[in-house]
Amino acid sequence: MKLYQQKNATQKALYLAVILATQSMATIADEKVEKPAEQQELEEVNVKASAVQAVAGYQATKTRVGKVLQDPHDIPQAVTTVTASLIKDQQLSSLKEALSNVAGLTFNAAEGGRAGDNMMLRGFYTFGDIYLDGVRDTAQYNRELFNLEQVDVLRGSAAMLFGRGQAGGVINQVSKMAKLTDENTVSGSLGSYNYHQLTGDFNKKLGDTTAIRVNVMDRAEENYRKNPTNGDRARLDRQGIALSFGTGIGTDNEFFLNHVTTKTDDDPDFGISFFNKRPVNVNTAGGKIDDSVYYGGSKNFDSSNTSITTAIFTHKFNEDTQLRTQLRDADYERAYWAQKPSASALPTADFSSTGAVTRKMHYQTQTLQSDFSTKFELAGLKHQFLTGVEYLKEKNYRNSLIDLASGSAKFYESGVETTANPVKFDADNYAVYFQDTVTIAPKWDVLFGMRRDELRADYSSATSPKLSYGENSYRTALSYHYTPDAHYYVSYSDSFSPTADLYQLTVKPQPAERSKTVELGTKWLFLDGDLAFRTALYSTEKDWERNTDLESTAAILTKKRRTNGLEFELAGRITENWEVFSGLAFMDAEILEVAENVNATTGAITRAYSGYEGKRPRNTPSATFNIWSTYKFAEKWKFGMGLEAKGERLGYNPSGGAGSNFTDGKFDPNTLPGYARVDAMLSYEEKKWAVKLNVKNVLDKTYYDAIYDNGSFSVPGNSRTAILTTELKF
Repeated sequence: MKLYQQKNATQKALYLAVILATQSMATIADEKVEKPAEQQELEEVNVKASAVQAVAGYQATKTRVGKVLQDPHDIPQAVTTVTASLIKDQQLSSLKEALSNVAGLTFNAAEGGRAGDNMMLRGFYTFGDIYLDGVRDTAQYNRELFNLEQVDVLRGSAAMLFGRGQAGGVINQVSKMAKLTDENTVSGSLGSYNYHQLTGDFNKKLGDTTAIRVNVMDRAEENYRKNPTNGDRARLDRQGIALSFGTGIGTDNEFFLNHVTTKTDDDPDFGISFFNKRPVNVNTAGGKIDDSVYYGGSKNFDSSNTSITTAIFTHKFNEDTQLRTQLRDADYERAYWAQKPSASALPTADFSSTGAVTRKMHYQTQTLQSDFSTKFELAGLKHQFLTGVEYLKEKNYRNSLIDLASGSAKFYESGVETTANPVKFDADNYAVYFQDTVTIAPKWDVLFGMRRDELRADYSSATSPKLSYGENSYRTALSYHYTPDAHYYVSYSDSFSPTADLYQLTVKPQPAERSKTVELGTKWLFLDGDLAFRTALYSTEKDWERNTDLESTAAILTKKRRTNGLEFELAGRITENWEVFSGLAFMDAEILEVAENVNATTGAITRAYSGYEGKRPRNTPSATFNIWSTYKFAEKWKFGMGLEAKGERLGYNPSGGAGSNFTDGKFDPNTLPGYARVDAMLSYEEKKWAVKLNVKNVLDKTYYDAIYDNGSFSVPGNSRTAILTTELKF
């Protein structure tokens, strides 16, 4: 069935590519008639719309990551935005691919039930810090980009703005919204390893203030890694459709109804093991194990269905005062069966040589979020005031699958679960918050915000059957706007994550995770605002850091650790034809106090091996660097090239004994080597059509972009991949 679907989708892509090529010349004749009307309407939308609009470049000018629509230049905290233009030029499809452009961010491989998008930011987990349009989207699944306008990354602790979370920051996906113009784009792509993708973005103006927008996607791809026993390769197969209906757009009463559905049917890849503290590369009796060996096959699966519906209503009392309310219902279903890699045994056709990882999950949320923002003057001081309330209902069901094969073979189906009691979670979250930015003197602003979160939850676990907590979170900053183009700031923020949050259960309740970030930063605009440059010097500490594995009896990973860092970022236009997006991050990370856990049998407090104190934490390189730059030439041609580089990363468990992480008393854990990967792009664009060639990993570098943080395996990145894309606009 999969082969038939793949063949059918490939035929569709080829057909579309031919249609685009043959129709392109015919469409040029109509451009002079249609283009002036398009330009006039687009200019009107930019004035009236309150949503984040598409950016024709690599520099973002609007974001809601600070709760209100504002220029990221004015936010007294480090913000990185991956824009639609950058996503398009690099031919990116998944959220993970987009986040490769974020300096100081690394990827975790799937294990411990944390399969799906799982990143580290500034050396700290972000699996509980992924949002869609400012609303929590923490389910464990793989996110696509076809319906996203941009991806905002707010760095540092952010519980005052978003509620419970980690220390590294927040990743906020920004949806494409209906807009007041007739605009349609269709694209088809073909590439190496059976890559094909079809996308469509259709926007129709229905009235003076009403419009509808539909986005669709169908994508499949393999990679170079192959199971030598059956020839199967790891594979992605994903589809999605999104609808945005808007009415009252640009008026005092604006309403949007958005819905997105995505479906995945992947053959998952858990990578390869370590051998002698490095990614495995050994000869066995049956052959060689290296980065090209895939342990799964076509019988494995990672199937998910995600459905998210959001209603957004904004009432403007006047130009400076508005009430914005979001109501969301989200449903996430997922089941998977993957194979663990081995450092000594080659794959077998019946999957008997390695362990199986299975999961069946159903996560449901309902969210109500309402923000009131206004500007006013009191006692001679200007205020920008924000207050809001939030309610989040969460229900989660999780279980494992049962092996249906006989003997040593393994075989699982998504609907056949074990007879063990499933893990269930039912929670009610309540929050109220406020924030005020006061202009205390010309060019000087002071920000202060506070949030109160309350959670009441019931668990199916006998050891942690209930969770009840209330926590305060704070955010403050001092800003100096030397000129409109120069912003200097110092800020403080904190965050928390309670025992049992995201199903991190313990033998008995432990203190909540607490983290705090102090940041000194500058943001400059150059070349009449076309080029943005920022730098930030920060220090983040986290107490009672949790393990990512679920229901771990050693849930506390470290008692205290810290990351001190320095970041630089450049985004925008250097000349009319030359664009750049680049980031450099240095991270000096250290474990300050080792873990303290409760022994599951005796109840005694156990302390981890003291030798971990002073060591660099897991999956936290000392430096990362990325740059992507494009140049237009001969009017319609564009050439782009980029580099992504990361230092070496460690994988180990610091919550127990010394184990194999120390050799003759010297710290020697499993280590991923650093790498540098080069990508390139060449495109030709007319007003109504375009053709583009992307080559990823131009030098065919063997590199590892994800590590299971406990250290047992890592996942190689793709080899050299070429993708040809054609696009039609009408």
